[in-house]
Amino acid sequence: MRLLPLTLAALLMPGAVFAQCGGSFSGFVKSLKQEAVTAGYDTATVNGFFKGAQQDPKVLKADRAQGVFQKPFIDFSRRLISQNRIDQGRAMAKKYDSTFRRIETTYGIDRGVLLAFWAFETDYGGFQGDFNTRNALITLAHDCRRPELFRPQIFSALELYKRGNFDPARTTGAWAGEIGMVQMLPQDIIDNGVDADGDGQVSLKTSAPDALMSGAKMLSHLGWQAGQPWLPVVTIPAGLDLAKSGTHSKLSVKDWQHLGLRAKHGSLAARNMQASLLLPQGHRGPAFLAYPNFDVYFEWNQSFTYVLTAAYFANRLGGAAI
Repeated sequence: MRLLPLTLAALLMPGAVFAQCGGSFSGFVKSLKQEAVTAGYDTATVNGFFKGAQQDPKVLKADRAQGVFQKPFIDFSRRLISQNRIDQGRAMAKKYDSTFRRIETTYGIDRGVLLAFWAFETDYGGFQGDFNTRNALITLAHDCRRPELFRPQIFSALELYKRGNFDPARTTGAWAGEIGMVQMLPQDIIDNGVDADGDGQVSLKTSAPDALMSGAKMLSHLGWQAGQPWLPVVTIPAGLDLAKSGTHSKLSVKDWQHLGLRAKHGSLAARNMQASLLLPQGHRGPAFLAYPNFDVYFEWNQSFTYVLTAAYFANRLGGAAI
């Protein structure tokens, strides 16, 4: 999450005063408005954006109720991956084949990767969240748990409003401020929004091509290596030193093969590439070899269980066997 250049410039101004988390919510909003004017936004734009801003207690409740991410991998994956989601994903891959071909050609990202995010984030656009985005961002910035993550997004949303691409009263999305079919934060929309359907607008809530191409561009900018694998399922030999497993330990694929790792289906690619062995439920559970592209998943979501499940589901949607 990045500050807008204009806001960053304001941060460097001598004597600038900025909104601090906590305290009176109305006072916090007043400080944000003053900060926005200092950053160069005209008063009418600032007043229009912040008009009617309210604290949303449901956002705070949702922020503190994320116990599902603590479930073991198998339980979590069974909850998120259903046959219906697999069938619908394959139908969407066919329906938007031309968009996925563009993604694969332009960014080198397998369609299964985007389909998995699309499924998990909004059930392929079926439910995109009903939290007021502006209020959610201000509420989370006012709360002192993680203000540094959300405060810059307020000004990114303000910039979208200035451009005519954000309605502060009506734009809705997830409780954490993400918008659209693949749930992107305002700054990510500014940086990576793509008008893929050619209608002159970046419409992440109503246009699947726009949402998918924008999500692909964001993954590319986050470091996705075109055409490279991310998380094949592997088998491990008896007696393997399990201390070598985990995201902290990386060996070349060639070295893993020398230790006895084998692809469960097909063969392992990129033998000189560094990779980690992941055993989310111990040596008796599923085993995965995590390539550098898997690390990019953590730029999208920081929950290990979520990203592991998303990466595994991407394999399934791409046609890989269980």
